[in-house]
Amino acid sequence: MSFFYINTVTHEVHKEDCSWKPYVNCAYLGIFDYPYQAVADAKRKGYYNADGCAYCCPQSHTK
Repeated sequence: MSFFYINTVTHEVHKEDCSWKPYVNCAYLGIFDYPYQAVADAKRKGYYNADGCAYCCPQSHTK
């Protein structure tokens, strides 16, 4: 399980310890087992362009 955050500008989803996670424009999504769950939750919360970070969530990175 990991803590996930979303960049509220780019809609990129990051794990808590990702060095690419921004310090500003960042919102907590919650605790999830897998990145695809965090991306799906972000989309339910209105971040319709949500996508996984290429570095910490490569299996959910599609853009």
